[in-house]
Amino acid sequence: MTNESWYAKTAYGAREVPQQERSTERPWIMRFAKARLPWGNADDVCPVSFVEDYSPNDLQTQEQLKREREEQIAKAAYSPNPFEDIDFHIRDDHERFRHALLPASSHFWIHLYSIGRFLFWFLLFILSATSLLILINIDEDRRETAYYLIKFSSIALGLPLISWTIGKLVIHKSPNLWIKASRGPIWELNRRTGLVTVFDYKNNGEYKKNGTIGELTAPFYEFDAYIATSPDSQGMPLNVLYLAHRYRNIMINFGALLCPGPEAQPACALWDFIQNYMDVSRPLPDLPQYEEYRHLDPTTAEYDRLTGRNPRFWIDMDDATFKQVVREMHQRVDSIDTFERPNLMARYVTYVD
Repeated sequence: MTNESWYAKTAYGAREVPQQERSTERPWIMRFAKARLPWGNADDVCPVSFVEDYSPNDLQTQEQLKREREEQIAKAAYSPNPFEDIDFHIRDDHERFRHALLPASSHFWIHLYSIGRFLFWFLLFILSATSLLILINIDEDRRETAYYLIKFSSIALGLPLISWTIGKLVIHKSPNLWIKASRGPIWELNRRTGLVTVFDYKNNGEYKKNGTIGELTAPFYEFDAYIATSPDSQGMPLNVLYLAHRYRNIMINFGALLCPGPEAQPACALWDFIQNYMDVSRPLPDLPQYEEYRHLDPTTAEYDRLTGRNPRFWIDMDDATFKQVVREMHQRVDSIDTFERPNLMARYVTYVD
């Protein structure tokens, strides 16, 4: 299969960007952003979680499950998982990077579990330290105080403990209560077509009631990346990566994909990853989750053939080497030079701001 026969004519290549119209004024939210990030000169980096979340052990487990499934199907002895047919609308392969979220009902049980666990241990530490100080210095006048403190502690610890327990039981014992299909995808980056799509669930401000989903689509090179910074409840800065279309009201907030944090480097690494993923003149980013798809992408398959890349590079990696790779990615992200790069897109478009 040749590159020309597989990639669409609209596919993005960093060396084939067309001249474009003069940009319009920045979207209002981007006017408060720290900076527009430059295009081009992307490093081979990504957010560290993109590597950490796919250890060799995880890949080996997936491979084993897939092999067992194929063997059972061949023997007509396969019993489908009850959740196997649920479409979570998430894709991450050689063709598309599509993101979706679980519905609110699923998040309710997840939050009940995680917040209950956090509050239990947090309050246990605070109340234990306070009770210990009171008991050390207790006298006759403070006995009633100690009694009420113990009573209060029981109630304060009991509520998050109950939340934690209920959430854990539902998540681990009753998956049918919380594993639900989302209403649909939120956004998609398509390497094969070079298009970015935001899925629109509103029509003139009202949620669509007929089940249809609108699609706002534009070429990748018509988007610019921004880091928007806002304070958290303690006043610490939180940095979030956005993609904003240069000419239309199309925007992607990547906060649900990459947790906002005080450092800008992870968001810059995500921008580099996106550029590399979409650029069909380059191979796919060499990450664990893409190893099984590399031979399906023409540019990547040719690159691997010429370089002699081991097709099982990630899946056969030992734990010590994997940990070293993760450490190296941390270092590369920390030293990223995004803000020192020229904006190569300025060759093809005149920015008004």
